[in-house]
Amino acid sequence: MAKKIKPDKNVKIVMDEVEVNRALRRIAHQIIEANKGVENIVLVGIMQRGVPLAKRLGAIIEQQEKRDVPIGALDVSLYRDDLTSKGEYIEVRKSDIPVEIEGKVVVLVDDVIFAGRTARAALDGLKDYGRAAKVQLAALVDRGHRELPIHPDFTGKVIPTAQKEEVRVEVMEIDGLDRVVIA
Repeated sequence: MAKKIKPDKNVKIVMDEVEVNRALRRIAHQIIEANKGVENIVLVGIMQRGVPLAKRLGAIIEQQEKRDVPIGALDVSLYRDDLTSKGEYIEVRKSDIPVEIEGKVVVLVDDVIFAGRTARAALDGLKDYGRAAKVQLAALVDRGHRELPIHPDFTGKVIPTAQKEEVRVEVMEIDGLDRVVIA
């Protein structure tokens, strides 16, 4: 059951729990369609909120295809190109990719794509685990303002934003509720 929270006048809800789940089902279906099944698929969630989203996509795919899809977690902290500006605030976590990715189709899963720098860091981090046959990117929210030529293959929702706005994806597993807000 979703946690009830007091309305916050400083945030605008752009996706509620129903819309988040609908978007995840659509992304899962698109992954299956684009890859003609799930034979060689590995889902890798980008820490932090990409991991529970990858697990949910895996559950949806398993339900639809009656096949398990391996799921991993990737910490991109040390692969970022803005380490010097983040300084001591970087929290390094342990990546966990439990299967060989050599020759597999790896779907990187993230909550929001913005400048493209996190996805670039994930590509750098992923190469430490082998050479995937193909890498695809799934993002629950695409908010634009790319600084790098990186575009998600699968998107739950495109939300035009001002560069100064903050888009927050909140997930049940971490935040106690599912929604996307602009602050």
